Amino acid sequence: MRKIAVIGSPGSGKSVFSRKLGESLGLPVIHLDRHYWHDGWTPTPQREWDEFLRETVGGQAWIIDGNYTRTLDIRLEAADTVIFLDMPRLLCMYRIVKRRFMYRSKSRPDLNEGCEEKLDADFVKWVWNYRAEVRPKVLEAISAHGENKRTILLGSRKQVRTFLQAEGSRIHMK
Repeated sequence: MRKIAVIGSPGSGKSVFSRKLGESLGLPVIHLDRHYWHDGWTPTPQREWDEFLRETVGGQAWIIDGNYTRTLDIRLEAADTVIFLDMPRLLCMYRIVKRRFMYRSKSRPDLNEGCEEKLDADFVKWVWNYRAEVRPKVLEAISAHGENKRTILLGSRKQVRTFLQAEGSRIHMK
């Protein structure tokens, strides 16, 4: 595992998981939200974003976390491992509300300064509908690029803990 794409609904734990996995494997972690969103939640222009992703996946080793389904193919094609955090809807909803209160009036560690945590109706609706609307597209994209790749679906906090412990143990045994 040298090029790992981590995907999942907002609130699934992608950023924390990626950070822990990166520490365990000694790989750099790229949080896509940090690169896409600029001060005041200003998005990166599409052409610039695509260029950034193509350059980033050209690196020798990385963990990239984020959704951005329009450009998912770029990451999936370059990755040797795809990890889909397929967490229950209610857990994701709980986590997005929790982080809204944890980071009230400030930015999360995986975002740029000037992107204060927010929670609006559109975002809540997107997270609520992720399993029905986005998940099938993600699974289809993973399937299309899955040949010769390690694909891991983790559907619970226990599975995430077990996976991280196993990977950490494997590294320390070498």
